[in-house]
Amino acid sequence: MTFHPGTLALLLGSLLTSAMLCYSAYEGVRIIRHWDIKSGSELQLELERRTYLVSTFMGYALGFQLLSLFLFIYTVDTLSPLFVGAMCAAGSLKVNGFGYPTLVVKIVGCLLAGLWLLVNFTDNKAPDYPLIRTKYWLLLCIAPVLLTETAVQAGYLLSLRPNIITSCCGTLFTTDANTVIADLLAFPRPLSQIAFFASAAITMALGSAVYLKAKGAGLFSFASLCHFLISIGALISFISIYFYELPTHHCPFCLLQAEYGYVGYPIYITILLSGVTGLGTGALLPFRKIPSLTAVIPRIQKRLALISVLANFVLVLISGYGVLFSNLSMAAY
Repeated sequence: MTFHPGTLALLLGSLLTSAMLCYSAYEGVRIIRHWDIKSGSELQLELERRTYLVSTFMGYALGFQLLSLFLFIYTVDTLSPLFVGAMCAAGSLKVNGFGYPTLVVKIVGCLLAGLWLLVNFTDNKAPDYPLIRTKYWLLLCIAPVLLTETAVQAGYLLSLRPNIITSCCGTLFTTDANTVIADLLAFPRPLSQIAFFASAAITMALGSAVYLKAKGAGLFSFASLCHFLISIGALISFISIYFYELPTHHCPFCLLQAEYGYVGYPIYITILLSGVTGLGTGALLPFRKIPSLTAVIPRIQKRLALISVLANFVLVLISGYGVLFSNLSMAAY
């Protein structure tokens, strides 16, 4: 399975990303130690050239990082017919002990990658690069996560063997399993629906306040994080069953297949996009008092808040459509 196109793309892409990341981290340490924007020394001029190179490298590397989450999910979904018992990505990820940890680390890596790209974008808007040390300290914190992802993903992909007997999503996403998912499914569905739509409304209201009045960015960022987690839970708890029109089918991965119109992809994209932009709005808040960023950050925060509100609105529309127009009636359940 190593020569599957998706597997090769993930392995080669992660190795290239890791190489760029290691080089960038090395240059980041030099920049943190020696950066002095007021100096005209030869070392400072070299560091200024290096930071442009590192920003370019990290732009491509972290851009691939964001896309690799969806490539990974798509790849493991297409590999499912090769494993006995697997019906979708849920079974493929269960083939060995690296599958689900890889998915979790990838989600965390995507959030961190998005935040770094936002901080880097903001820093490049100021002539004196006031966040230069901040973004490279952040890079040094992100590097272990992304390198761990490369190792865990390689462990998963290189350990895949055909005809392995695995579990289907029907046994993984059930209340009978002794897992966190089982506890989530045991949570009353009406309360889960209320929590999702209420958190979406609160998050969009707070995001609108940031966009219209430039106030409440910190609270909006916290609400976005909560809504991100609630949305993932809601997808498993109740959103999925309305698209499947089956009250016992809670798998979040079958939604990626053609018979359900690939509706899982826009759901995943909107959840991730709203999470990254919402968290990014709050991440920039501590730097608003820096003179060269006083006028820059409020504009960026407003754009991020707008994107987050629109992404949440699309997510609510898709979820609401599934609930309202499904042939499944939960009155008897």
